Amino acid sequence: MKTIHTEFGDIIDCIDIYKQPSFDHPLLKDHKLQRKPNFHNVIGEPRLKTTSIFRLSKDDCPKGTVPILRTTKDDFIREKSMLNNHILTKDVPGVHVAEVSPKPHFGPYYGIRGTNTIYNPRVDENYQISMSHLWVQNGPTQLANKISLGWHVSPELYNDYGTHLYSSWTSDNFKKTGCYNIRCAGFIQIHKDHYLGVRFPNVSRYGGPTIMDLFDIIQVIIIFYIIFTTVKDRADEVGWGGRTGTRVDTRSPVMGAGYPNDDNATHACFFKHVVIQDSSRNSREMIHPSDTRFFIDRPNCYNVRYPDYYYGTFLFFGGPGGYCGN
Repeated sequence: MKTIHTEFGDIIDCIDIYKQPSFDHPLLKDHKLQRKPNFHNVIGEPRLKTTSIFRLSKDDCPKGTVPILRTTKDDFIREKSMLNNHILTKDVPGVHVAEVSPKPHFGPYYGIRGTNTIYNPRVDENYQISMSHLWVQNGPTQLANKISLGWHVSPELYNDYGTHLYSSWTSDNFKKTGCYNIRCAGFIQIHKDHYLGVRFPNVSRYGGPTIMDLFDIIQVIIIFYIIFTTVKDRADEVGWGGRTGTRVDTRSPVMGAGYPNDDNATHACFFKHVVIQDSSRNSREMIHPSDTRFFIDRPNCYNVRYPDYYYGTFLFFGGPGGYCGN
């Protein structure tokens, strides 16, 4: 087995693509790997080439293998603690949101996409988290099936303060199922030079150059549907935006660029080219702001702006955080 050491100290094992953790799950035992879903072209090809942003920079895994971030017993212990109060769970004290979702009449949804700026928001304590993501969800709140994909700063999970690519999932609102990245059965790795958990070497700066990545939950859905109870190949709810988490009665970390939004693309974290695949499997990019719902629980700390730009869809979000309440 080939092993790769990254510039940030990660150890990557090149695992046979059919021997990765997800294939240990009983429901995936006879799964036939589909490299590219049949309906991928409905939304179209990515507009942004992201290969150089977070790929293995010096070495690739051999053909037929995929890179898996090596984890330790301590990593799993830290993750278990986080899942008990997962940031995606509704009404967890200390969690705050600034998100946008299309109104229900477009659903159910068969895909979601967005190009997102990558920042490194300041997180002061190792138990805090700040994230940007797009997400899909099905089912009642207490048994919700969820997938989240994006980037986050989570010292408790990675033992550093860098910005990492991540995915998380659950089929019961994180009661008994779910994990981050590929730390349990559920997500199938198919790229031989990209891996979940990778730390982004470059991030955007306020007022300066912006670093962007394209996130896509078209392919993710088709891989997860086998072990979900309600998502199958579509979702009732989808959305884009950010979240932060901290302990009760402590200062919340910044979100995104860390400043109030002023509709300036160099001053705020944003998603652009936001796309959904609606109930008729039609691709929709120009969703009017009147056809969306905003979820902002603490506008004094974070906000969302979705201007009706004539040249495209930009969804700005973030803020400075602070003492935002529980």
